Amino acid sequence: MKKKLEAFERLLNIMDELREKCPWDRKQTFESLRSNTIEETYELADAIIDKNILDIKKELGDLLLHVVFYAKIASESNYFDINDVIDSLCEKLIYRHPHIYGDVKVANAESVAENWERLKLTEKGRKKSVLGGVPKSLPALVKANRIQEKVKAVGFDWEEKRQVWDKVKEELNELKVEINISDKQHISDKQHIEAEFGDVLFSLINAARLYDIDPENALERTNKKFIKRFNFLEKKTIQKGIDLKEMTLDEMNVIWEQAKKYD
Repeated sequence: MKKKLEAFERLLNIMDELREKCPWDRKQTFESLRSNTIEETYELADAIIDKNILDIKKELGDLLLHVVFYAKIASESNYFDINDVIDSLCEKLIYRHPHIYGDVKVANAESVAENWERLKLTEKGRKKSVLGGVPKSLPALVKANRIQEKVKAVGFDWEEKRQVWDKVKEELNELKVEINISDKQHISDKQHIEAEFGDVLFSLINAARLYDIDPENALERTNKKFIKRFNFLEKKTIQKGIDLKEMTLDEMNVIWEQAKKYD
């Protein structure tokens, strides 16, 4: 514990010195750091997907720096300091874990998550909107998942998870209807098609949640797999002195099937 406290104190001292002496660090504000913080968060997410432990350590350090940086800026205007941040976090963790620090009984991790969301609604006696805590700037895929997790906590969910597939089929059929109407009339009704497409995606994200799959992670894994296969395709065509634009789709698919063997 002593080493941990010494390491954290060292970081705080370095932050104080940088804020005092470095022109770039002195110039920073909440607003100027925001985009960098978002970038660092995505870099951590990449490291986690890649299961790169060294990069995870590095990116966690970068995020910790941002936490300390924001607290330092706030302390200069007497808004709050790092002690306030930590104390507030500790109080919240204790309050939201009554099964550890109180007499509430929970059956499993899922029960803990549901109870966490319910406690957030009445924290400090203030009744909040169920969806009020979902950040507006979240990417749409992540936001859809969080919306569904939050409404589940208050009982708005399927009685049986297999029921979600009927909803997926229903939304997919409605999308097909809109596309067929558009094709027959030879007029692209993008607004209606886009709305139905969004419903399909939302229902699929719902299915992912019910089957304990993180849709963001699932899609990113597919992105990486596609990139790897397409890079293989490009490499093979370059080796053969062939231009991709001159190949037929069938010719590309032959190499694409070869790429699958290296997944």
